[in-house]
Amino acid sequence: MLKLENQQYNSMNRRLFILQSGSAGLSLAPLIFSSCYGQAEAANIDILLEEFTIQQLRDGYEDGSYSIRDIVSSYLDRIDQIDVHGPALNSIIQVNPEALDIAEALDQELSKGKPRGPMHGIPVILKDNIDTHDQMDTTAGSRALIGSRPLQDSAVAAQLKAAGAVILAKANLSEWANFRGEMSSSGWSGHGGLTKNPYVLDRNTCGSSAGSGAAVAANLTVIAIGTETNGSIVCPSTTNGIVGIKPTVGLISRSGIIPISYSQDTAGPMARTVTDAAICLGALTAKDTADFKTQNQTAVRLADYTGALNAEGLQGKRLGYDTSTRGNHNGVDRLMDQALADLRKQGAEIIELERVMDGGVGRHSFNVMLYEYKQGLNDYFASLGSAAKIKSLEELIEFNKQDAVELEYFQQEYLEMALEKGGLDDPEYLEDLAKMHQGSREEGIDKVMAAHQLDAIIAPTGGPAWKTDLINGDNFSLGSSSPAAIAGYPNITVPMGYIKELPVGISIYGAAWTESKLIEIAYAYEQATLHRKPPKYLKG
Repeated sequence: MLKLENQQYNSMNRRLFILQSGSAGLSLAPLIFSSCYGQAEAANIDILLEEFTIQQLRDGYEDGSYSIRDIVSSYLDRIDQIDVHGPALNSIIQVNPEALDIAEALDQELSKGKPRGPMHGIPVILKDNIDTHDQMDTTAGSRALIGSRPLQDSAVAAQLKAAGAVILAKANLSEWANFRGEMSSSGWSGHGGLTKNPYVLDRNTCGSSAGSGAAVAANLTVIAIGTETNGSIVCPSTTNGIVGIKPTVGLISRSGIIPISYSQDTAGPMARTVTDAAICLGALTAKDTADFKTQNQTAVRLADYTGALNAEGLQGKRLGYDTSTRGNHNGVDRLMDQALADLRKQGAEIIELERVMDGGVGRHSFNVMLYEYKQGLNDYFASLGSAAKIKSLEELIEFNKQDAVELEYFQQEYLEMALEKGGLDDPEYLEDLAKMHQGSREEGIDKVMAAHQLDAIIAPTGGPAWKTDLINGDNFSLGSSSPAAIAGYPNITVPMGYIKELPVGISIYGAAWTESKLIEIAYAYEQATLHRKPPKYLKG
């Protein structure tokens, strides 16, 4: 009952903000489409800005077709129509009450010929583990952090603002980025409830960037920012039929992001096109003294990745196909076979690989995450200052035990296991860290790519979305995120087709700092196939 009351309260607050802001949808006929949700229902929903891109918005701002405030207002209306009412996706935890004021200020800057950067006036939604110093909380989906206001913006939020983006809202997520306990259901958090998949509403969004993926798929924003430790950008991107870029760890600062692992965590853009994801990625790259990973002297860091958008980019590329995913799902195998044919048709050479990384590396990664989780969470709580509601991992565990909602569906084994670990000078941690890097890098991706002279490695990102089961938890049929995630290397997923109405993506990953090459491959494949299509909100 408490969970239901909390969800109703959140939905009411979102509706009240939209009503009080006086937002009104665009009256421009070219922007309005018709859609419906449910297999047999004919309920009409005005679809505003469906499948709009960054360039289309820029063009409209420049020729005066609409203002930034018009666009932001319409996205707020659409969130109310689709996320709160209508299909009720529940992908948004909180709308930014300052969004319209920010939009008006950006309109004024544009009228003076002073755009801030490539994201000027572009609506962006942040996963709710990314700090913003404004009127929104940062909660990681946990009821323990409701009301928690960080003392400053995360580096990601600050850079987006500097580039001119409008932070529209915070997205729901798998609580604590899906590293709280076993048998969890992706897309559920104690604070935000359950996010639904916009393609088929009883299917899972995957996680942990569940709300980010669903919001982009449903056209509630142009861009969302997710975070990944292992699969949390690419998995919700594949199940929601969008593009996701998980960059090399250290390309984007993690300061001000609620952590799991110093070694594997990264933020990254989620979008409907490779072009939009590439534009956003350039706005996020930076060195940051607060994040030691960004100080890597070998980093290849660009402020603009659009130069890699080459439709002929597959010509002469050597791609290693990780065949270890075959045999897990016949439908995925058929889609992958078609993708291989499409890649060859565009000039790529395919080299079959038996495996990329030894399976035992995952055990070392898991232990490293536990050590780093304890240190990282305690550091994050300290960053909130004296007003912090939770001041330690131990306090968080005790809060959850006393809360009526938090442990309703699954427990907090990972938090408790992390609490038992020592510090980052522990010999066990240092040994696991070394073995993790050796197995995923020198004896993994780097070795395979060098042996076969590869430009990238490909594999299906995952299987089609499963039916959400809050009792038994997630039911993955397959996944390919671990090699790149554990190595800290880049990975891009792009739609490669559908099984019935459920999208499936192809992953393209490779060596550290090769984002430009991966974007080139991903863009060429995307443009040759154009699989992306908007969801229908089927009931299932």
